[in-house]
Amino acid sequence: MAASSWQVAALLAVALCVLPALPAARAARAFFIFGDSLVDNGNNNYLLTSARADSWPYGIDTPDHRATGRFSNGKNVVDLISEQIGSVPVLPYLSPELDGENLLVGANFASAGIGILNDTGIQFANIIRISKQLTYFEQYKHRLAKLYGPERAARVVGGALTLITLGGNDFVNNYYLVPYSARSREFSLPDYIKYILSEYKQVLRRIHGLGARRILVTGVGPIGCVPAELAMHSLDGSCDPELQRASEAYNPQMEAMLNELNAEVGAGNGNGAVFVAVNTRRSHDDFIADPKAYGFVTATEACCGQGRFNGIGICTMVSSLCANRDEYVFWDAFHPTERANRLIAQNYLSGSTDYISPMNLSTIIHLDRHLHD
Repeated sequence: MAASSWQVAALLAVALCVLPALPAARAARAFFIFGDSLVDNGNNNYLLTSARADSWPYGIDTPDHRATGRFSNGKNVVDLISEQIGSVPVLPYLSPELDGENLLVGANFASAGIGILNDTGIQFANIIRISKQLTYFEQYKHRLAKLYGPERAARVVGGALTLITLGGNDFVNNYYLVPYSARSREFSLPDYIKYILSEYKQVLRRIHGLGARRILVTGVGPIGCVPAELAMHSLDGSCDPELQRASEAYNPQMEAMLNELNAEVGAGNGNGAVFVAVNTRRSHDDFIADPKAYGFVTATEACCGQGRFNGIGICTMVSSLCANRDEYVFWDAFHPTERANRLIAQNYLSGSTDYISPMNLSTIIHLDRHLHD
């Protein structure tokens, strides 16, 4: 399975090399990304925050072996989705290179450490909270309209693919951050989930109100199985049951909320759906249940880190570093390797409704092929 994925990627790379050169902005629909460290591709490099991935060995498997701001040894999942829609990777919104024709490709507004709630990730200080990401999206639209006119700007945004990844930090960096956290004293877990989903619903309404019309919304992954949590709570590599209970309760309620939003905007829950639920928990569960079936050696130990399961602290140049990143599901204490991201991205593209509902990215690309700017 893994060899086949790499062969397909290699063939695509060869094919792209022989195609006539086109301006990147004209190659495909625009792509907008909101969220946290799973999809941040460098915004935090421009901020005074501890939530950064701007030093080696992050980026060790990029062509120049340099850190890019992605929390990965190489590409993250949005880079791979960009490949699937025929685009170059979009730039971080804070990048000075995001101007001119590069604006037509889209923008990545994501910032490591954030959550749905503004008090999530407060220990990271200067990060771009989701309300600020939406403000930047408004600024982006004004910049685009100024350069290309309001009609074309509206077509670019309306024809774009949008992805948002939030929620995990609201558990691991808020509700469960410390024993008897403020939020855990304020809410029972069921009530907390209802609360954050009500806040998330407002965020998604605003993204739709700003013109987005195909919005992929990812659920919370197996947060009890990441090496950071195993290092603190597991003796034998078994996932932490309390954190797993949180994601198990959250994900179906998130999908139900998206169904409500689709009904609210008159899109229905079939091929006309605006909001599409992505079950990243299911993809990770596959790797965790049987890593060898997917070509991995371990789904419990991080490639880069220290201590038990390599899950203590952050990945630095003095950390224990694995020799073969392709054998590991997790790159660091929280984030997947590029190879795991490739398999996750494949489920976006062609997965069944167990992975992405009500339709996968291949179907979306086919249905929306007339919308490209």
